[in-house]
Amino acid sequence: MTIRMLKTLIAIDNNHTFSAAADDVFITHAAVSQQMKALEDEWAVTLFDRSKRTPELTPIGREIVKKARKVVHAYEDIVPSVLEDTGLSGEIALGALPTTLTGLTPLTVNLLKKRFNDVHVRVNPGLTLNLIAEIERGRLDAAIISRPEFLPRSIGSKFIATEAMHLLASQNTQTDEPTELLAKNPFIRFTRNAVVGRLIDEWLQRYKIQVEETMELESLESIASMVAANLGVSIVPKRCVQSPNPLPVKRIALGEDAPSRQLILIYRSDNPKSQMLDALNTAIQEAVAIGRLEIEANKQI
Repeated sequence: MTIRMLKTLIAIDNNHTFSAAADDVFITHAAVSQQMKALEDEWAVTLFDRSKRTPELTPIGREIVKKARKVVHAYEDIVPSVLEDTGLSGEIALGALPTTLTGLTPLTVNLLKKRFNDVHVRVNPGLTLNLIAEIERGRLDAAIISRPEFLPRSIGSKFIATEAMHLLASQNTQTDEPTELLAKNPFIRFTRNAVVGRLIDEWLQRYKIQVEETMELESLESIASMVAANLGVSIVPKRCVQSPNPLPVKRIALGEDAPSRQLILIYRSDNPKSQMLDALNTAIQEAVAIGRLEIEANKQI
């Protein structure tokens, strides 16, 4: 058993499949399988239920993952603990989608700052492909993006949330039927330059829904403002962290087959700020659990 094997086991738990874990720890799918079989042989336990199409951790496997996380954390903390340096100070450059700037991102930074006052977060807005490029160049430490079809092998990721799309319509509309609203009202399109825009386009094409496009915007707030002013309807993500004081518009579900995006946190796998990135990820998960940004009167965020 090695620390590398434990990290591979944790990567499987984080990513849910052997192939995704292989990408996360920069080894082949076959190497992941070999490492897990070696652990099972050494410990004489069954870590995975392989009777299913995608192997799943057994109850024993899940418990071992919990212990493995503690072992890996203790291993990585050996030098910082001796030097009395938590690593949680200085600056972290965080890229963020415009759709997260009034909910998920500010709440995350707020939670992180409450725990680690010496951490300074520099937020850089951008769309997914641009943020990936900035991560690759080392100009950003981490970024909140929509999961693209492919990620470079040098980039690791952590799941944040799944956001289903829903329809925005003016409160003056007489129906709540999505197809009818899309057919009879001008369509305010989410920018095609974003992963979300392409997901929406694919859904419209799949169901052969013809729309009369009048605008193409990338800000959820600007789209909601246009809809509230009765200038059309739009399809946008239902955010995992809601902004305060949302505009008064109808938010209509598109059904079980609605398109959705996955938000993920990405970072260069060789980024030395591992503890800071872990703290950032913890703050993100807490923000998603809270689900709404609340503004406290007379207090700074």
